[in-house]
Amino acid sequence: MPRAKGGYATRRRRKKIIKLAKGYYGAKHLLYKTAKEQVMNSLAYAYRDRKRRKRDFRKLWITRINAAARTNELSYSRLINGLSLANVEVNRKILADIAVNDPQGFKSICDQAKKALEKSAK
Repeated sequence: MPRAKGGYATRRRRKKIIKLAKGYYGAKHLLYKTAKEQVMNSLAYAYRDRKRRKRDFRKLWITRINAAARTNELSYSRLINGLSLANVEVNRKILADIAVNDPQGFKSICDQAKKALEKSAK
């Protein structure tokens, strides 16, 4: 009885991995074994970095808000505290966008935060 080599199913499974490895450098897109290793790593990196992207953007927004707040004589933490005391509900993404694209609007937001901080100090 001849040996069964898997044939169609094996070839289809291997082609799927090679297709995912398209564009990889060197043997990583040609040889099944190395391609499989790299595809597994790539999928792990993609999963990890989908989570990391959210952290990175939040960090960027906070940096932008802090820089704009300091031009208005406030620190980031005092600005956020003042906004919460003033019941201004605006998220960091929008706040960073306002800070970059509308300095006058951001200045008025900072003024609201300063007033709220002065009220709470009294």
